[in-house]
Amino acid sequence: MQVQCVLCDKVDQLEDHSVQAKTLRHHKIKLYLCRTCYDRIDKKTKERHATGNFRLYRSNEKKDRFLKGD
Repeated sequence: MQVQCVLCDKVDQLEDHSVQAKTLRHHKIKLYLCRTCYDRIDKKTKERHATGNFRLYRSNEKKDRFLKGD
C-alpha cells in the first residue's frame, strides 16, 4: 500500500497486512506521518514539555449524577 506523508509529501510503501495499513484503510480520517516527520515532532514536543510551559488541554466533561459510570 502506498501512503503519502501529510507534512513533507514523501511517498512510502507499507505492507498490505500491517496494522498501520489496515487502520489507514478503514479510518480515512487518520493521517500518515513518515518516520522523519514523526521523530521531528516527537523531539520538539518533548523539548517544549521540558520547558514547563507545555499544557495539555483536556475537555471538561460534566458527569451526570443519574448515570452510573466507571
